[in-house]
Amino acid sequence: MEHFEEIEHTADWAFRIRGRTLAELFLNAARAVCWPRGAAPQFEPSVMREVSVEGVDRETLLVNWLNELLYLQETKGEAYNRFEITEISETSLRARVEGRTREASDANPIKAVTFHDLRITEEKDGFEVTVVVDV
Repeated sequence: MEHFEEIEHTADWAFRIRGRTLAELFLNAARAVCWPRGAAPQFEPSVMREVSVEGVDRETLLVNWLNELLYLQETKGEAYNRFEITEISETSLRARVEGRTREASDANPIKAVTFHDLRITEEKDGFEVTVVVDV
């Protein structure tokens, strides 16, 4: 199963993201948003952050998770290449993210994750969501 793919969108960017479990869906969504142009570069992490977010439902939880990653990248000047979800429910998530101090090549054009057409669906082989981001 492919982690994510960019799909055509009229104004912004959109990704179709899949995961066998809800946790895997959220991990793959983090990869899509943090490294929208392809696979994260391999480097030994030098920073680690604990992340905890909540939402009223799993869609809100996903948007809050991804926007928290973008916020941390921007405010801390970091780029993350490893994600581990330690706890997840329909309304809360705890995770550990690892990365490095951001380098020029780590620039991310994504400003925010939106709720536009956002709906997590459960398929026979896992979960799928389309995420639209502002660039």
